[in-house]
Amino acid sequence: MINWILYWSLITLPLATILLFASQIVNRRRNKKRAVGFFHPYTNDGGGGERVLWCAVKAIQEQNADLESVIFSGDHDASSQSLMSRATDRFGVHLLYPPKVVHLNKRKWIEETTYPHFTMIGQSLGSVYLSWEALSKFTPLYYFDTSGYAFTYPIARLFGSKVICYTHYPTISLDMISRVRQRSSMYNNDALIARSTWLSRCKIIYYKVFSRMYGMVGSCAHLVMVNSSWTQSHIEKLWEIPERIKRVYPPCDTSRLQELPLERLVETPKIISVAQFRPEKAHGLQLEAFSVAIKKLDEDLPRPKLQFVGSCRNKSDEERLQNLKDKAIQLNIHEDVEFHKNVMYRDLVRLLGGAVAGIHSMIDEHFGISVVEFMAAGAIPIAHNSAGPKMDIVLDEDGQQTGFLAQSVEDYADAILKIVRMPECERLKIATAARRRSNRFSEQRFFDDLKAAIRPIICHSS
Repeated sequence: MINWILYWSLITLPLATILLFASQIVNRRRNKKRAVGFFHPYTNDGGGGERVLWCAVKAIQEQNADLESVIFSGDHDASSQSLMSRATDRFGVHLLYPPKVVHLNKRKWIEETTYPHFTMIGQSLGSVYLSWEALSKFTPLYYFDTSGYAFTYPIARLFGSKVICYTHYPTISLDMISRVRQRSSMYNNDALIARSTWLSRCKIIYYKVFSRMYGMVGSCAHLVMVNSSWTQSHIEKLWEIPERIKRVYPPCDTSRLQELPLERLVETPKIISVAQFRPEKAHGLQLEAFSVAIKKLDEDLPRPKLQFVGSCRNKSDEERLQNLKDKAIQLNIHEDVEFHKNVMYRDLVRLLGGAVAGIHSMIDEHFGISVVEFMAAGAIPIAHNSAGPKMDIVLDEDGQQTGFLAQSVEDYADAILKIVRMPECERLKIATAARRRSNRFSEQRFFDDLKAAIRPIICHSS
């Protein structure tokens, strides 16, 4: 009798669970809301991704006033009014009306700290769980992922939503696999693994399996927007849906920044760095390059100042910021370095307006909004010689140089010295050409291209 009960339980319990989930999905599919649900768990990250979010919300509000805007956020203090104010105060984006907020309680499952090992697959599977919570609470007609969580797309389709995404960069790329194969140590390839042939081979297998999974889930999107030529080439190879992929350059605040005068005070040349305090942004390299430039500086030239401007998402970012301050002291350049954390948009504009150059050092930066902001503001960019800055941004404009590309500490130091030593007339010539080029990546261009991309999906489904 007991055996029969156990046998029956083993059959009925899983079946009941499946039926429960199935009924929930059927119910949600029948009760989809005429809304666009933006899956953006971190609505306070302060980076280019958040600017894309608010500009996308505004674009859809302008084009489809009958669709409600909903934000899936893991920030419990976020409210409709506070997010609308944040969009204005932090990014200068004026929404037409406040978005509805759906709070998520399971965000810890996408935190990198939750997965000390196998972080990529852990966060990806965690996003599945988080998206289930989101769509169970509110099922929109259109699911718009602006944070790059491709593993959520099959779930959204299961709930009956049309899937739209704006992909800033692939979660995995062929370049990442290549670096593991070459056993290069980086922020995403531990030195212990890089030194071991066996561990490197295991990681290559892991990456290849993951890339296959990533391709399968990514292909579930009805419309994919990518932010650069580099991202487009990788996503097309991984997801194999080129006909559904559109390149839409991210919104850069070129109009406001172009109002700044190109002339700069030369008493203290300022070099600005604008980026979140994340490991891949390679702020340490910027400090080292600045230190080398200071040592090589001619005695009769003014001593430059390096200004770090960025946001901290969590405790890890705070610790990283403190480590940078400690490193500046170790390099004996702390009196020449400033740190500005979580600044308001108006303060960012003021700092950009005083800089002669902007420095960027992330390898394979998918696009590089900060580089465009430097150019629009009149600060000559010194960007990493890879991906977005190399392929799309720091290119000649009408035959005129628009900035510098660098890779090593010495490259960056040399570029800094060239700008500091540069006659004002030559600096203005480059800054003028850079500002002209920045028009290609304006906020208005983003609005126009995004509306054109989504129009067939939304109009056809409405």
